[in-house]
Amino acid sequence: MARQATIQRRITVTAAAWVVALIIFFPILWTILTSFKSEGDAINLAHFFQTPWTIDSYFEVQGRSDYFHHFFNSVIISIGSTVLALAFSIPAAWSMAFAPAPKTRDLMMWMLSTKMMPAVGVLVPIYLIFKTLGLLDNVWGIMAILMLMNLPIVVWMLYTYFKEIPVDILEAARMDGATLRKELIYVLVPMAVPGIASTMLLNVILAWNEAFWTLNLTTINAAPLTAFIASYSSPEGLFWAKLSAASTLAIAPILILGWISQKQLVRGLTFGAVK
Repeated sequence: MARQATIQRRITVTAAAWVVALIIFFPILWTILTSFKSEGDAINLAHFFQTPWTIDSYFEVQGRSDYFHHFFNSVIISIGSTVLALAFSIPAAWSMAFAPAPKTRDLMMWMLSTKMMPAVGVLVPIYLIFKTLGLLDNVWGIMAILMLMNLPIVVWMLYTYFKEIPVDILEAARMDGATLRKELIYVLVPMAVPGIASTMLLNVILAWNEAFWTLNLTTINAAPLTAFIASYSSPEGLFWAKLSAASTLAIAPILILGWISQKQLVRGLTFGAVK
């Protein structure tokens, strides 16, 4: 009886997981299917699966705007903001984990609370700062703002991973004459590779999907794929097939990256969960 109950529980949990996964994936699937329809057929739900398939929307999207220009901007911005975030957050997380001050916990809570503030609340001052510094529609400016927006999450994640590393190992390295730089590079970072890798992947995904700042601080030169998608919403109306084709082209690289690195991502997110 116990074995039968266990099997039934596993079947129920598996079925529930599949239902949730299908619900989450359905909008993506519908977007992909819509991208292979003409504009007229894309909004004709009654005959959606009866109408012919076409790839004309993809050719029209590429002919109207340079996909690869936006793609390379997204790659540069995502990787650049991630490298900057790690450069600042690794030393910060190390100090909070291994040399905490009396108010370290309060400081970390304050950092996390900044993520709860609506981004639009600071849009005007940041826009004016960027305009003064000449960073509007600039790749470096977007990298900087995305790094700052994601920095609290990165610091918190790395802090959690670093706390799982035994302090004795770091103390042994210091007794052997390791400087702070060597301790970080040769001891701490190699031991926290799973956590750092998952943090890096998460930051890349967040930066890739960021739309608010990229739409408000870029126009053409530094516009990533989020701006590429938004360009298919116009006063004349929504071009569903072209919008779906642009969305598919924008999400395909990050979906492939997530699929390839899913084991590393899960491993890093559960790093230190079980002692």
